[in-house]
Amino acid sequence: MRFNSLNAWLDWQATLHPVEINLGLERIVDVLQRMGLANQFACPLIMVAGTNGKGSTVSLLESMATAAGLNVACYTSPHITHYNERIRINGENIDDDSLCQSFQRIDQARAEIALTYFEFGTLAAIDLCMRAKADLVIMEIGLGGRLDAVNVMEPDVSIITSIAIDHTDWLGDNREDIAREKAGIMRAGKPAICGETDAPDSLLEVAEQKSAEFFQIGQQYTIEHSSCNNWSLQSPFGGMKDLPYPVLQGDFQIGNAATAIVALQALAAKLTISDEHIKQGLLNAQLHGRFEKLHDQPLVIADVAHNPHAVSSLVAQLRTQAIKGSSRVVIAMLADKPVDEVIALLLPVTDYWYSAGLEAESRGLSAQAMADKIKHALNKNESLAQTSTDVKLCPELTVTAAIAAAMRDADPEDEIIILGSFYTVAAATHYFS
Repeated sequence: MRFNSLNAWLDWQATLHPVEINLGLERIVDVLQRMGLANQFACPLIMVAGTNGKGSTVSLLESMATAAGLNVACYTSPHITHYNERIRINGENIDDDSLCQSFQRIDQARAEIALTYFEFGTLAAIDLCMRAKADLVIMEIGLGGRLDAVNVMEPDVSIITSIAIDHTDWLGDNREDIAREKAGIMRAGKPAICGETDAPDSLLEVAEQKSAEFFQIGQQYTIEHSSCNNWSLQSPFGGMKDLPYPVLQGDFQIGNAATAIVALQALAAKLTISDEHIKQGLLNAQLHGRFEKLHDQPLVIADVAHNPHAVSSLVAQLRTQAIKGSSRVVIAMLADKPVDEVIALLLPVTDYWYSAGLEAESRGLSAQAMADKIKHALNKNESLAQTSTDVKLCPELTVTAAIAAAMRDADPEDEIIILGSFYTVAAATHYFS
């Protein structure tokens, strides 16, 4: 074996390909064939794409299928604290040894082909999900859809959760182009479930061109708030009443739940999942890093939100819970994200800012740049700023230092919101563990 530890494998994979992201399916198709693996699982595959909501939808799907006693394999990315989080078999993270063995099989098969870090991980997920002999496989698209490595597999159901502006360097700078890329996971004659109420025309056009069975929330399937405790779903596959609200935080999670349920309904001929299993799954779903409470008094919430669409949802959720004290935001982001837009959205709900850098990451925004952007936003919004920007902003070099400063300054009735990146939330998780 080339390496005997998972960390050694991952460090080497990060240097194998000259660029971090290199969209395209040719390399992964070649290696998959050399490994003797098919591009279709023996069981149903649900493939999940979208700008936001992918992780929540995967979690809900996994929870409902697990409640039904099915053997479920999942692949998601990125991870928060441990790489093993990316592959789960029956709710358990994959172990180091299984990953190392799979990496070795991939390395032997690839020969001269230089794979990206993500392609290596995706091939391992395919390999290990096949070996798990699962009843259902759920795979999350990493970036876009059409050219993402995950799209080498043939889904039985495709899900597109939402369409918003993100990853513009690779997907385009408008919703029409981004939707066209995500629509690449649709398949002819197969259900495509769309959780976006305002679907771009290009999404529907591709669905028609591919002859996919297209189901859109608010159109082919609808939700209704029955009471403060229940909601109902109506879809071409049948209606469901008295559904509990998902345990995942945020009113928007009902849309993700409905989309997940319709995807499972579309597989009713292949999977047996009762209404009770679905209700149980809604109440049992777990998802780290999405409005996740890490501490009480002061209340500490961590969220991986890093684009305007996700941050808008986060702000809406913050507005629903009254606090007696101040709101303190700890923020660190990647340089290729719309940082100025994110700051602008947070300004109305933020009393004190704690900026930090992600300079240890290749795409990380520096501590100085992050602080400068917040100072600029505060100066532009004098009505929201205090007398001195020094009081309003506490700049720190690292996320850990920023969290420590916020905890030092906070009163028990305050709230601290930590957001901006998976890397930011990983540091927060480590701090409070």
